[in-house]
Amino acid sequence: QVQLVESGGGLVHTGGSLTVSCAASGSDFRINAMAWYRQAPGKQRDLVARITSGGSTNYADSVKGRFTISRDIGKNTVNLQMNSLQPEDTAVYYCNVDAFIQPLGYLESYWGQGTQVTVSS
Repeated sequence: QVQLVESGGGLVHTGGSLTVSCAASGSDFRINAMAWYRQAPGKQRDLVARITSGGSTNYADSVKGRFTISRDIGKNTVNLQMNSLQPEDTAVYYCNVDAFIQPLGYLESYWGQGTQVTVSS
């Protein structure tokens, strides 16, 4: 019931900035939380940042002070502004959305297809 489309990945030099975006679409849903995860080659998928419906945010320690997550409730979009990028930030970034599916109100989790972010040294 919910489709996610990500955009904005790419190649950047160390110290540069990128913004990745995710748009949710579909019918009969209400978004709870939105988040970004990332997965580097050979590693597990880890939470980068998360924002709740109330606007509360939490970040991985490794990105605090450099990344900012934001959302537009009306447009069902979430953005991740990434500054001071480092080679260790290189990964596939995945959008994740927790949504209440109407009319029963159960909570479902959805994933985007992923967008590559590469930081060259």
